[in-house]
Amino acid sequence: MQFKHVNLQRGNKLKIIETNLTLPMEFVLLGFSDIPKLHWFLFGIFLFIYIIILLGNGIIILITRVEPTLQTPMYFFISNFSFLEICYVSVTLPRMIMDLFTLKGSISFFACATQMCLFLILGATECFLLAVMSYDRYVAICNPLHYPLVMNHKVCTQLVLGSWVIGIPIQVGQTYQILSLPFCESNQINHFFCDIPPLLKLACGNIFTNEIVVFIFAVLIVTVPFILILASYSRIISTILKLPSNTGRTKAFSTCSSHLIVVFLFYGSASITYLKPKSNKYEGTDKLLSLFYTILTPMFNPLIYSLRNKDVTGALRKLFTRLVAV
Repeated sequence: MQFKHVNLQRGNKLKIIETNLTLPMEFVLLGFSDIPKLHWFLFGIFLFIYIIILLGNGIIILITRVEPTLQTPMYFFISNFSFLEICYVSVTLPRMIMDLFTLKGSISFFACATQMCLFLILGATECFLLAVMSYDRYVAICNPLHYPLVMNHKVCTQLVLGSWVIGIPIQVGQTYQILSLPFCESNQINHFFCDIPPLLKLACGNIFTNEIVVFIFAVLIVTVPFILILASYSRIISTILKLPSNTGRTKAFSTCSSHLIVVFLFYGSASITYLKPKSNKYEGTDKLLSLFYTILTPMFNPLIYSLRNKDVTGALRKLFTRLVAV
């Protein structure tokens, strides 16, 4: 079988040569090169955001491990979600910060493939884990008497592991089929990380089948968990409205509101990016949307879960008191 080998030429043009090997030597991530005067400002902002994400989500993980009152299924899932957010943002943000510092965006083919594969796997994990968290709230509110039995530690662990594993074969396959395409004309990726939409714009020939496959996978991974979340919360809201006391309704809504905010922040921006029709007109908008679900949502999550949750704020006070006493 013959493959196409892509060699880097002057002017960032790609010349396609028929050989027994394929793979571009490297790509160039344009990132925010269109606003060079803001490079150092963006470097400082994104470095600060990355530190905040690590600290915020790290604190959530710590307090859910050391505080006895937070040893429940809900906080077990929140802890795993915070760990996922640290991994998720670490796939893209450090590289972007380094590119802003060095003013270079070159990335090898292997590094690009690895980044895209990990990003897709972690994104799929986030979709499934958000669905699992909604199921946890459904059981807690709609079947409270069976909650300890249904959501025991073994089941919770299996649900988390399933969320991490289920998307791996799909996203590895997606990465392979995208990066097996022949690339031409330019090796410049108009994005700040290797992702499917900007890479498809560099591909040669008829890629309609590839776009259909990407769309189907996006529907499966993004839409199906979202439908499960909506189904869970429709039952939850129906159950809450039937509660006899206002206090009970308020407490039930408060336990779900944080998760709902995270769901709509993540799914809103991600679904627009991956499910909207292909277009070259709104590449700047695509970058902003990607910034939202890859960076801003992980930064907001600790604030959402801590500021809107009395158990978490109480645990934070206890932890702070212990640290001051030491």
